[in-house]
Amino acid sequence: LITNEGPFSGGSGTVTYIAEDYATVAQNIYKTVNGANLGNIVQSMGFQDDNAYIVVNNSNKIMIANRYSFKSVDSITEGVNNPRYFMAADGDKGYVTNWGDPNDNTDDYVSVLDLRTNTIATSITVAFGPERILAYNNKIYVAHQGGYGQNNLISIISGNGLEGTITVGDVPNSMVISGNTLYVLCGGNPNYTGNETAGSLVKIDLSNGQVTSTFNFNTTEHPSNLTMDGTNLYYTMDGKVFKLNSTSISLPGTDIIEGFFYTLEAKNGMLYATDAKDFVSKGALLIFDLTTNQLIQEFQTGIIPGGIYFNE
Repeated sequence: LITNEGPFSGGSGTVTYIAEDYATVAQNIYKTVNGANLGNIVQSMGFQDDNAYIVVNNSNKIMIANRYSFKSVDSITEGVNNPRYFMAADGDKGYVTNWGDPNDNTDDYVSVLDLRTNTIATSITVAFGPERILAYNNKIYVAHQGGYGQNNLISIISGNGLEGTITVGDVPNSMVISGNTLYVLCGGNPNYTGNETAGSLVKIDLSNGQVTSTFNFNTTEHPSNLTMDGTNLYYTMDGKVFKLNSTSISLPGTDIIEGFFYTLEAKNGMLYATDAKDFVSKGALLIFDLTTNQLIQEFQTGIIPGGIYFNE
């Protein structure tokens, strides 16, 4: 499943379906099934049990559909404000990052969803710019990329409260967990801020929440889109995909594929990458075989394909 943000200026985002055997591709499946649009902008999606939770940013809502039929189940319109990313935890709770007013750095929070009733149970105030979110061992890890600005924190949430924060590099934009290690890729402050800083890759030991290693890029290098398959890490930078062996990290690693990709997901020896093209036309999903680094499939998506999800 590919979430497509849709036009920035209006209209609706969509979801594209691609069968596991690549034989079937269907566009805008939510509207096809339900006769209604998702809203503007489809930011992300997460799963719990039989449900897909589709986060619609500008429309300030979470649309809930059966993850297999995509028939509408419910929606959440209260308690979310500029919602960004969803993560389920412990079966009964879901967590959604919210920017609030993106120009106000004091009103950001994480919504705690009761997944039994699909309502917001409470909210947790956090530092500004909460984005990507992961669950591990009954805790939630939130990367504070910084919204329209820049931040450098990972928040740790346990249950209904903020347990603490971890300082990482500037602009943490993507995370993966392998074993007991959280890898955080930080883009660094961009040049236009007037305070450009180097990107970095940070390793955190999740048994104690401590940073164990920080690997720094050059000042003008700003990586993004961290993903992992086996022991290999993959990310994008300067129009290339790079590969790193997590057991022996040496930056920048090996550049293996050329292309400006909007998002990446590595899985089972394949790299799935989206191309947003000109951000107003329909995009594409490209699939590469990581044993040869060759393109093996390409499919059309909706406008601005921003998320890749394996509906298993």
